[in-house]
Amino acid sequence: MKVVGFAGFSGSGKTTLVEQLIPELRLRGLRVSVVKHAHHSFDLDHPGKDTYRHREAGAFEVVAASDKRLMLVREFERPATLSVHHLIAELYPGVDWVLVEGFKDSDLLKVEVWRAPEPGQVAKPVRYPEDDFVVAIATDAPRGLPVSTQLPLLDLNAPGQVVDWLIENQLRFDYDCELYGAGLA
Repeated sequence: MKVVGFAGFSGSGKTTLVEQLIPELRLRGLRVSVVKHAHHSFDLDHPGKDTYRHREAGAFEVVAASDKRLMLVREFERPATLSVHHLIAELYPGVDWVLVEGFKDSDLLKVEVWRAPEPGQVAKPVRYPEDDFVVAIATDAPRGLPVSTQLPLLDLNAPGQVVDWLIENQLRFDYDCELYGAGLA
């Protein structure tokens, strides 16, 4: 399994880029999973559905499956802080690539997504000068980067180019679950 993170400020284009990378990787015959950092309370289940009713009744976990989909919802009894490695451990092990959106402070290798500011706006700061885990920058304005860098610059608007770079460098992204899995329960 290869794992790469995508980090950047809100509005930088992380979600759009990840969304565009998925079909590019699939066209190359690769299976893709996504891990997304969510803030606070979110819901994939809806009131009135059986799974929602079971969860609301107090089930710790609800698993629903059909011949096309599996859904697991786990309700924590008290707030829990899960690392990105906890979430990766939950994934199907036969996946080729895991695209991680968010988790900007993780110890995963990541591509920083940086977009030039709109006229009249102030440029967002960058992470790559202080974050040793940033291995490339996807941007729409390489000349506008606030800090010069020797890191590879990828065209934010060319997902095929980003996938080409990922595949050319795929050995760097091998995920060792034993290394990160220690201590996971």
